Amino acid sequence: MSNEKAINVTSEIGKLKTVLLHRPGRELENITPDFMERLLFDDIPDLEAARKEHDAFAQVLKDNGVEVVYLEELAAESIEDKEVRQKFIEQFLEEAHVNGEGTIKALKDHFSDLDNKELIDTLMAGVRKTELKDYKAESLADMASSDYPLVLDPLTNLYFTRDPFATIGTGITINQMRTETRNRETIFAEYIFKYHPRFKDAGVPIWLNRDEKTSIEGGDELVLSEKVLAVGISQRTDAASVEKLAKRLFENNESFETILAFDIPKSRAFMHLDTVFTMIDYDKFTIHPGIEGPLTVFSITKGKDGNLEIERERDTLEHLLAKHLELDNVELIRCAGGDPIDAAREQWNDGSNTLTIAPGEVVVYARNHVTNRILEEKGIKLHKVEGTELVRGRGGPRCMSMPLIREKA
Repeated sequence: MSNEKAINVTSEIGKLKTVLLHRPGRELENITPDFMERLLFDDIPDLEAARKEHDAFAQVLKDNGVEVVYLEELAAESIEDKEVRQKFIEQFLEEAHVNGEGTIKALKDHFSDLDNKELIDTLMAGVRKTELKDYKAESLADMASSDYPLVLDPLTNLYFTRDPFATIGTGITINQMRTETRNRETIFAEYIFKYHPRFKDAGVPIWLNRDEKTSIEGGDELVLSEKVLAVGISQRTDAASVEKLAKRLFENNESFETILAFDIPKSRAFMHLDTVFTMIDYDKFTIHPGIEGPLTVFSITKGKDGNLEIERERDTLEHLLAKHLELDNVELIRCAGGDPIDAAREQWNDGSNTLTIAPGEVVVYARNHVTNRILEEKGIKLHKVEGTELVRGRGGPRCMSMPLIREKA
């Protein structure tokens, strides 16, 4: 299988052909009020309702000709080999910091009764002490955590598949996540691209790997065109990671000529670049008004002898995008029209986080009525999906989807 068939994304708006999702699982039922902050949640979604919403989201994609593949299924298919499965379990438990010998043995015994799909679902969901047969806290490590009800933490953010890895050109970044809570999510990507039949022989380049010392997350990686990549320097992505990514893309002669590093506010409301800014057509973008004014952007291009040319640009987002995309002008469509109350509310509910499935055609949360009305007035075709429960994790349609293949825009 060629790289082009396995992985290829050179646009945010080219017709979406293949996308990776994760259907919310039992991990959401292992969130409690006491542990929400630890698990990076502000509220507790209703799993049954979240699944119905997610299934409807996936169906919209399928109805529009998109191949939908699921993280949990690809991961299960990647550990068919018994040695690979054992290696996967050992690595997962080590990175989950499961230290008590009794707990490790009890978990391995528990896993031995599961087929590969059940194993993956269980690792994603986390494991409660009450699920283990004859569990006893015998080691000091076990006894010291006796008040904590889980022996393995859930991966509650997994349905936001955009962040653990990102497709850029013909390769991927397997990301070093900012928080320890999310870092285990990238183990699945590591095994999928190393062992899954669909990818293992395709020679997919890995631009950044999960063992990097600085963080980057997929919500900050936006492929604006074959020539221009935008990356946010954000609450979750380090400037050093952007620099390393630029070097590796240029060294491997990908089509990108300019990497734009957007320095955005470091706060939860502006968590990733795609929570405040997404591309929906050749010359149209959704935007949170909070980043519309003068903005610091660093343009990175290939210099001599493998060095990078870095230029600080201070201009409005509108002018910067028009300049680098070689357009006469671009239109920034403000979340909720820029109204200070409506924009803040709909931004919090991911009004600016749209998934473009073709030029001028996007998937949005139905709940953002003001923003959606404005998008329709601008001639954008909307596919509205319910997100009452899904949005509780603070992510929208783009966050919930990882494109693997897009047509050229």
